[in-house]
Amino acid sequence: MNARYTAVLVILLIVLGGGALVYERQERSGQASNLALLGKPLLAELRAADIVTLRITKPKAALTLARSDGNWTLVEREGFPADFGKVRDFTLKVIESKVAQSEPIGEADRARLLLNEPGRDGAGTLVEFLGTEGKPLARLILGRKYFKSEPEDAERAPADGRFAMRPEEPKTAYIVADPLEQASARSADWIERTAFVVEKVKSMEVRFPGGGGWKIDRQADDAGWKLAGAKAGEKLEITRANAASYSLGILELADVAPRSAREQGLDKPIRVDATTFDGLSYAIRIGTLAGEHYPVSFSLGGSLVKTRRPEKGEKAADAARRDKEFAERIQKIDQRLPRERAQSAHVLLIPKSKLEDVLKKRADLLEKKATKN
Repeated sequence: MNARYTAVLVILLIVLGGGALVYERQERSGQASNLALLGKPLLAELRAADIVTLRITKPKAALTLARSDGNWTLVEREGFPADFGKVRDFTLKVIESKVAQSEPIGEADRARLLLNEPGRDGAGTLVEFLGTEGKPLARLILGRKYFKSEPEDAERAPADGRFAMRPEEPKTAYIVADPLEQASARSADWIERTAFVVEKVKSMEVRFPGGGGWKIDRQADDAGWKLAGAKAGEKLEITRANAASYSLGILELADVAPRSAREQGLDKPIRVDATTFDGLSYAIRIGTLAGEHYPVSFSLGGSLVKTRRPEKGEKAADAARRDKEFAERIQKIDQRLPRERAQSAHVLLIPKSKLEDVLKKRADLLEKKATKN
């Protein structure tokens, strides 16, 4: 009996030892496979020059960027210009993303790491790169942020990387060192924030839909403002006039409105008409405030003055310097005008803080009379 028991133990040890050996070999094989991937590009086949369309799909939103004639536009915003630098930087970051770690995963892991395709539970962000005629080039699902140590606030903490998965390899999760924060389906995250620029204002008129308004003008860029129709005892507060005109030169874009949000009071808008010493004119319409933003549309007119008027008695050296400065300024304006003309075909969303000085009532532009004790 003891001999039989001993024999069974020997057989079990052989079996278990063999199993351990097989397991060890599998582990080594898996580790070798993983090690071979480390440091390699996740999308080695993708080339920036081949990309014509970039599509980003989240569980409740989608955005498409399209390239044409070297420029990128937002398809869902009727071709509004995208920020070329943002698209380029994101594309290069994805192409340069290298495998920092890879692990086998199952269905539960995919959902937990938000690596399922949009439309399923546990969905992540699907990024698709397409070539000419819609040819698929590469697809990538970006999931949860990766942290080397768990932060107190994962939403706000800077990540050490991000979980990613190639849809054609659903059983493997990768970690890339860049969290790829730019992978957003919000149009606001892909546009340049500078709006149209109204500089060197010569005249400015504001008219409110319910009646009332004001107009200011000046004879030269360094001259004082005058209030049209000023009554006896009324005196314009110059700093407020300066603030109103200056605001038109530093407008910011919060976003560009979708077609469904284009009738926010723009049928009965506040009208702002401005002319500049550069020869340009802007007819601006401001709709009803929605949250923190005004919907704004505008049209651009006039003709850019490209010849400087010499100043009386100026010396040759001064004339040469001023001519150079003038030429450089005109060149900058010429470069921005195509973008402004593209913006004029859309409804822009401007932060209300940027229009507060423009939308002051007439009485708020006047100097306050001192009160007697």
